[in-house]
Amino acid sequence: MIYLELFWGFLKVGLFSFGGAYSAIPLIREVVQQYGWLDDEMLTYMIAVSESTPGSLMVNLATYVGSERAGILGAAAATLAVVLPAFAVILFFSAVIKNAQESKKNNLYTKCGKYAKVVLSGLMPCIIGIILATGIHMVVQNCVKAGAASGLDTTSLLLTVMIAAVYFGAGKVLKRRISPITLIGISAVLGVVVYYE
Repeated sequence: MIYLELFWGFLKVGLFSFGGAYSAIPLIREVVQQYGWLDDEMLTYMIAVSESTPGSLMVNLATYVGSERAGILGAAAATLAVVLPAFAVILFFSAVIKNAQESKKNNLYTKCGKYAKVVLSGLMPCIIGIILATGIHMVVQNCVKAGAASGLDTTSLLLTVMIAAVYFGAGKVLKRRISPITLIGISAVLGVVVYYE
């Protein structure tokens, strides 16, 4: 039963995740909490770990949750489910593009391409909003502390401000954007320095 739940839960994530991993985080949160696989705090930690390890965030999270809940077979079921929709879509569009290039009367394929472009153009503002909302939710969740007198975790807030300053300040000082890999490395070093006991 758990294998079916893992497969179905992460199949939904794979099917309805447009715009990459960050836009999928709210859907992953909903699925994981619906089945009671992880609480919100553990999910936030796993997002951080999944982002800083090689591979896709969705695949890493699916593999971790599947492994945690049902061992290697659970990891395989969850990982297969999350990548299956993208794999099928890529195969479909590869066939469509190949047929469109080979066909002299490619009106149908041209129309399909135009419709796909229009649909993706309509989804873009939604994806941007989802990513922005996810970022704000994670910042607020990490910076608000229930036990603190002011309600704020000043250490997390200070680290967030420092990382934002490095990210936005690098563009002004270096005249180019800082690499996400460099930013992850800086964040990891700051995390070890501040939170290591």
